[in-house]
Amino acid sequence: MQTELNKVIAAVQEFYAQETFLLERDLGERTLTHRIAVYVERQFAGWQVDCNYDRLGERTLRLPRGSGSSTDDHLGKSIYPDIVVHQRDIPNNLLAIELRKDSNHQPLDHDQRKLAALTDPNVWFAYAMGVLVIVGPNGVSFSEVYAGGEIDHATSRWFAERVQESGLAGRHDDGPQHPADQ
Repeated sequence: MQTELNKVIAAVQEFYAQETFLLERDLGERTLTHRIAVYVERQFAGWQVDCNYDRLGERTLRLPRGSGSSTDDHLGKSIYPDIVVHQRDIPNNLLAIELRKDSNHQPLDHDQRKLAALTDPNVWFAYAMGVLVIVGPNGVSFSEVYAGGEIDHATSRWFAERVQESGLAGRHDDGPQHPADQ
């Protein structure tokens, strides 16, 4: 898992090195998500990387009833991860990434529940891991890693330390903070 997470960090580093224009102009999350996906794709040779991908072959990704996670469509059934690293035609889903700007003041629990559901080993399309990354103009202000349908606290701490070591850790005065920082 750490090998894949190091690739995510490398992608975020490249994003911050190349995309200051977007950050300085406070562009929307969808724009930032797309650009980070470009850098994620460079790190994961042999995998497909997509944004808002809701299929596996011909089947639509749908959460089971009672999963506790709201979804993004008007029927409340389909689920759209921000970025996925996967193989499109077979159930080989490696990584789901949810990206947020640190200026987004919507409740964080929507993305947290989505990643828990996406990594739940009891769903037919489960991802091996999920990562929540909150970005701002000064770096990553918050991150969490999910596996087995829940937050992996030890790996989340490791990931946050790697973000710090990589020079990516940033602060936003009124944005979320990593639980270890509180």
